[in-house]
Amino acid sequence: MNKPIIIIGNGGHASVLTEILLAQKQMIIGYTAPTIEDNAFDLAYLGSDEIIQEYNPSDIELVLAIGTIKPSPLREKIFNMFKQKKYHFKSVIHPSAIIAPSVQLGQGVQIMAGTIIQTNTTVADNSIINTGALIDHDCQIGSHIHIAPGTKISGSVHIQEGTHVGTGATIIQGIHIGSNCLIGAGAVVVSNIANGIKAVGVPAKEV
Repeated sequence: MNKPIIIIGNGGHASVLTEILLAQKQMIIGYTAPTIEDNAFDLAYLGSDEIIQEYNPSDIELVLAIGTIKPSPLREKIFNMFKQKKYHFKSVIHPSAIIAPSVQLGQGVQIMAGTIIQTNTTVADNSIINTGALIDHDCQIGSHIHIAPGTKISGSVHIQEGTHVGTGATIIQGIHIGSNCLIGAGAVVVSNIANGIKAVGVPAKEV
């Protein structure tokens, strides 16, 4: 049984997730943000994130609707804080996404329109697979990762937690990318990337 949802955040990424949830007839209690803001769907403003703790964890689900444009500890921090308090994060999957039956998805995963995820791939907790991303077989996508729109990831690629893969990047087969990396938009990754590296260009090189 679906539970009422509180959305954390109110930006553009939140609007995309809200529209998916409303199309799926999910009940949304409202959203949290540091200050009251206009909301594209006239959702109720509940207050700052702290107000979530007034709700019993067993009565609601959370959707973490804060996007990223680079590696950021904010999504991870919020996710871990509320998970430790026994709140559950709902995964949001656009109906047009194609996900192989053997794919394993963690808690709070968000998969946007037009995404394809192939056989035996794992996507860990709190990761975003954004619009039109293509992920081939046997990939391991760690937690708190953002795969930006139009990214192409070949088979058996491993990406560790906290990494941001920019719009339109391409990663060839068998590559390992470390944690908290930034792969620039349009980059073509043809060799392994160590932890904490920013890599851009064709082929991608450390900067």
